[in-house]
Amino acid sequence: MNLWQQNYDPAGNIWLSSLIASLPILFFFFALIKLKLKGYVAASWTVAIALAVALLFYKMPVANALASVVYGFFYGLWPIAWIIIAAVFVYKISVKTGQFDIIRSSILSITPDQRLQMLIVGFCFGAFLEGAAGFGAPVAITAALLVGLGFKPLYAAGLCLIVNTAPVAFGAMGIPILVAGQVTGIDSFEIGQMVGRQLPFMTIIVLFWIMAIMDGWRGIKETWPAVVVAGGSFAIAQY
Repeated sequence: MNLWQQNYDPAGNIWLSSLIASLPILFFFFALIKLKLKGYVAASWTVAIALAVALLFYKMPVANALASVVYGFFYGLWPIAWIIIAAVFVYKISVKTGQFDIIRSSILSITPDQRLQMLIVGFCFGAFLEGAAGFGAPVAITAALLVGLGFKPLYAAGLCLIVNTAPVAFGAMGIPILVAGQVTGIDSFEIGQMVGRQLPFMTIIVLFWIMAIMDGWRGIKETWPAVVVAGGSFAIAQY
């Protein structure tokens, strides 16, 4: 396989090059929303379009392009698909052993509002697990808990994946920061300081985004005090 250096502006116009590069993702949304195709069908066509753009427009070598497709497939299969499978597996075990009823009743005694349940379980508990364990475990565990509270499995996994973007930088006792320092040669403390200055804003934005996904503007208006308290306290700790 030859070493290939990508030309980021093959069209000679950055806007035109960006538009052509975005064709696969634009088609994917169009196929899901307008054409109503199933996810795997839309994704398959999207891969084909992305491959065509890479080969014909960016002049990517065939071997590199095919290797990228295979890498992308396994990368999506392992970090993402296994989280969903693990979430369902943990949920089934907890139900079979009868332990989940205790967890569910405890959370329901706090609030029956699914938006606040997502905030408590998906974000607060997930952030704790992210700092302690990381590597996908927080998403798997919190998604399983939310499924037991009445969330649909894929819906719960998707929400947990999104909300996990806020604490993930310091996951697994700060391993991402340490690895970033080793790879770049930059002092890990400096990286941690810069991340700590950026993530407080991201935390608030992500939580409001989750509320908007779950219940639109009404969700934002009705839950903003809880979002400010949970997100604000976590943001201060990150900073």
